[in-house]
Amino acid sequence: MQLQEFFTSQEHDEMLDLQRQLMQETAGVLTEEDARRVHQHLIMAIESGELQRDAFGLNPVVNDLQTTMIVLHEIGVSRSAILGVLLSSVVLADCVSAATIEREFGEEVTVILHGMRHIRELYSKSSTIETENFRSLLVTFAEDMRVILIMIANRVNIMRQIKDTANLEAQRQVSTEAACLYAPLAHKLGLYKLKSELEDLSLKYLEHDAYYHIKEKLNETKASRDIYIKSFIHPIEEKLAAARLKFHIKGRTKSIHSIWQKMKKQKVDVDGVFDLFAIRIILDSQPDKEKQDCWQVFSIITDMYQSNPKRMRDWLSVPKSNGYESLHITVLGPAQKWVEVQIRTERMDDIAEHGLAAHWRYKGIKSGQGGVDEWLAGIRSALEAGDDMQMMDQFRLDLVEDEVFVFTPKGDLHKLPMGATVLDFAYSIHTRVGDRCIGAKIGARNVTLKHKLQSGDQVEILTNNSQTPKQDWLNIVTTGKARTKIRQSLKEMQAGQMGLAKELLERKMKNRKLEMDEPTLMHTIKRLGYKIVSDFYKAIAEEKLDVNEVLEAYVAQQRHDKGEDTPAVTRSAAEFELPTEDVKKKYYASDDVMVIDQNLKGIDFQLARCCNPIYGDEVFGFVTTGGGIKIHRCACPNAHQLRERFGYRIVRARWAGKRGSQYPITLHIVGNDDMGIVNNITSIISKEEKMLMRSISIDSHDGLFSGQLTVMLEDTSRLQQLIRKLKTVKGVKNVTRS
Repeated sequence: MQLQEFFTSQEHDEMLDLQRQLMQETAGVLTEEDARRVHQHLIMAIESGELQRDAFGLNPVVNDLQTTMIVLHEIGVSRSAILGVLLSSVVLADCVSAATIEREFGEEVTVILHGMRHIRELYSKSSTIETENFRSLLVTFAEDMRVILIMIANRVNIMRQIKDTANLEAQRQVSTEAACLYAPLAHKLGLYKLKSELEDLSLKYLEHDAYYHIKEKLNETKASRDIYIKSFIHPIEEKLAAARLKFHIKGRTKSIHSIWQKMKKQKVDVDGVFDLFAIRIILDSQPDKEKQDCWQVFSIITDMYQSNPKRMRDWLSVPKSNGYESLHITVLGPAQKWVEVQIRTERMDDIAEHGLAAHWRYKGIKSGQGGVDEWLAGIRSALEAGDDMQMMDQFRLDLVEDEVFVFTPKGDLHKLPMGATVLDFAYSIHTRVGDRCIGAKIGARNVTLKHKLQSGDQVEILTNNSQTPKQDWLNIVTTGKARTKIRQSLKEMQAGQMGLAKELLERKMKNRKLEMDEPTLMHTIKRLGYKIVSDFYKAIAEEKLDVNEVLEAYVAQQRHDKGEDTPAVTRSAAEFELPTEDVKKKYYASDDVMVIDQNLKGIDFQLARCCNPIYGDEVFGFVTTGGGIKIHRCACPNAHQLRERFGYRIVRARWAGKRGSQYPITLHIVGNDDMGIVNNITSIISKEEKMLMRSISIDSHDGLFSGQLTVMLEDTSRLQQLIRKLKTVKGVKNVTRS
């Protein structure tokens, strides 16, 4: 492809103009050799036909040059970043290899281009960053901050160029992403000018009517606003000059996006927004007198105009985590109109306009990242912990939330996002402090883990060595760091519990003289419904799964593997019928039979009190959560529910023979309330050999009586004999076993 075909006449002229500007402004940064090689690669890429316009029809070479100028003017990063932007389209179109770039321009340029390629690959899947791609985006951002800065500049440039595009759907998608991701990113990095532009342009494309309504209103009142700001500023200038301060003042109206947010929040029209005006007083101060001069200006202005204490923001004493320093006050000016005043020095204003890049110029890269470096470290930590599902929301929260400043009892300062809790603060101090936290003291007041902190709070964390992290703590904390640490602690605790559960299972197997066979155990785990081994051991550790149940299933699996057992046929729930008395033996056919004998050893069993089984009753065993076995009658009132809900915990059981023991049996007797009825009942029992009466209670009402009788019997045959004899007593209507 020829150059004439690749550029329109307007694009060609713009490209030449941008190249001239770039060479002039980067004379001390880019060498002539750098420029020659970049130009050579661009020519080759154009002639090969590999370079393509994007969804908006933008020329990639012009777009890269425009983005480079934004990077240079608004961010001011290094040679590597500038070369990375200039070569991005060429490299992303695979017109030149990474090895060639590294050989000709150095490793740093290659690293930046690698990060940009990674992000472009995400965009090739979708024009917006979807949730599933967000993790990859964060990984790239966390690897090299320059990639973030370049992508913000690139998004600003695209937003500037797409005002007349016919591709409205792509315009909406790109604008949504600019508002939700790139503007908050710019805010976090201190690029307030770019942040405001992204917000305004996003509003223009997404809320067209609202944007132009506000713009028209502002245009209508521009002349009167200019006069008002001038009348407000003039007396301030006189006072500051009299105080011999070096300064200049900028007056401005708030951004359209900011006004729109206030309109929605206050539910008013443009005219109802009370603080449309803002002025910025920028002082030329010596480094050691910066704060002193700012507070002097504060004193002068508040002497002249009434201030609103609720609207004061002191970022002089405690700068924002991105390095932002300024003093904000809102005062009541002439005509009872509120005006916001920002007081800062030239250095502070440079940082406010250009973010971290300016901060680095004053304090150096290593010491200048401050809270942003900590924020990126938090991203890395969360990525390593694998918190994919909640990463997107937490990332955005960390971007947009304001900060609160709290102190330890010793006076150490901690910055946390707005809405942070006591538990967040505990984890910001140390992981162990967070893990052991039970509450806090703020002043003389005790507060809970959930208590939300306010700026200025002095917080003493209360701990207890027996405290451990809980799953619901994840719903209490708001910071990514705390959430990541809680998850890590929970995983470590779970791993320890799993080790104990495994040890318990192995010990129980030894006691029952079962040999551990890994394949058999894996089949058993699957048979019990667990797809993941860790879930199986976790269930044992949390006592949701009984070890004795596992051993029974393990034995059954061994028998099945040896061909000694036929597995039951799986049926659907619709075909399921509760077992009848005729099919009880089939119901338990796949289980071992427990023989109830007085010499039975190694198994803890008891007779269930709900049905009081005795020798001769048809019975079954039920494995309890404590590891023992309860013997129930098959006719027990609870049998139906036990079989239906816990069929896997039921074992067949039978009596070994008469044990010579007696069992308590309760009989329910109903009859006519005749004189001497109780004596007649007790006399029958007293005549029976080896039968003891434990208790009797009779209630009478309306000529009838009902009573409970408890006796000690050996077996069911003696029981049936007793019931028959009691029914012969005059007045007794019915005798039943409870």
